[in-house]
Amino acid sequence: MAAAPSRKMPSPRHILTINSGSSSIKFALYGMAESESLVLSGSLQRIGLDSGFFRARGSRGEALIEESDDLPDHEAALQRLFAWLPQHSPADLAAVGHRLVYGGLEYTQPRWITRDLTTALQKLIAFAPEHLPHELKAIEAVSRAHPDLKQAACFDTAFHSQMPKIARLYPLPRFLWDEGVRRYGFHGLSYSYIMGELAEQAGLEAANGRVIIAHLGNGASMAAVRGGRPIDTTMGFTPAGGLMMGTRSGDLDPGVMLYLLEQKGLSPVRTRDIVNRQAGILGVSGISSDMQDLLAKEADDPHAAEAIALFCYQAKKFLGALIAALGGLDTLVFTAGIGENAPAIRRRICEGMEFAGIRLDEQRNTTSAPIISADGSEAVVRVMKTGEEIMIARQTCRLLDRGAAAV
Repeated sequence: MAAAPSRKMPSPRHILTINSGSSSIKFALYGMAESESLVLSGSLQRIGLDSGFFRARGSRGEALIEESDDLPDHEAALQRLFAWLPQHSPADLAAVGHRLVYGGLEYTQPRWITRDLTTALQKLIAFAPEHLPHELKAIEAVSRAHPDLKQAACFDTAFHSQMPKIARLYPLPRFLWDEGVRRYGFHGLSYSYIMGELAEQAGLEAANGRVIIAHLGNGASMAAVRGGRPIDTTMGFTPAGGLMMGTRSGDLDPGVMLYLLEQKGLSPVRTRDIVNRQAGILGVSGISSDMQDLLAKEADDPHAAEAIALFCYQAKKFLGALIAALGGLDTLVFTAGIGENAPAIRRRICEGMEFAGIRLDEQRNTTSAPIISADGSEAVVRVMKTGEEIMIARQTCRLLDRGAAAV
């Protein structure tokens, strides 16, 4: 009997993902075929500041480049990346996928980036002035460097677009709702990834249960999911709302903003700078926005200790509120930089939550095991690494699979 012909595996399509911040760009290159493979990843740091830095690592974590570089703006940073990339990329790029923090009411699915889309996004800058301008600059810079390369927009707000209206509604005059003032929620790419991984690791029953995901990093939020659908989230109209963060205030009494504007005479620009860049963990500690820095100084610095205590206290309150919205809890997932790497913070958030079925195992938590809840805990508590970049690559690849053409 003749041997069956061997099946030729399709060549992977290489997707570059770009996540632009105000002074940094994170990037990753994936080979997307029947399996997914990370080719390299890295970042361009301190864009527009002194002593810019370019670093990248290969698929096994080996250093490919680590050097200081002059990066005056996002276009210069991306030019540097595209000049370096061909030496390390095994093939031509099929497309570039961008994380866009804000998609507004209309953009709830990934889209190919077109002139019409960029024009529409320009009109949304007022809703996300800390993020959209830098993301649009990155899109423009890629277009100039590679005019024929397809680019996809993957929206962080999309995950939350199916939240119940009551969770999105603010107690404000109705005309503001009509203008788009509502709770949008953010970190959606991270939440999408975690929900997929939860189904893979724990099964569909767990993923369809009552789930809370705590995305705790320099930007921090929590989301409640039931039956695989978003129910509520802590961030709101902008990524400055909800839980206090590295440099962002989180929720404030509206009177605080009026006080800054009217009594202190601060401009809206100065007020926005305080709320987004000088508040949160940095503002309370007066030292650093980095949780590991504060944990190292906690014993000797009362302001560091207070910032840590406030973060954990707020996180515990939001956790309780989301449990109430869900009507109970089956699974709690900690993810992102603090969630994945700070056992002391996880422990303090979960302390006193036994009434909600949360009981940690000290040893498991200390070692950041995949499951850190104690045997017999009614709620399973997990530590999971998030994957925003691979979600961007997957969404971009799906656009390619649909055969949609960019214009």
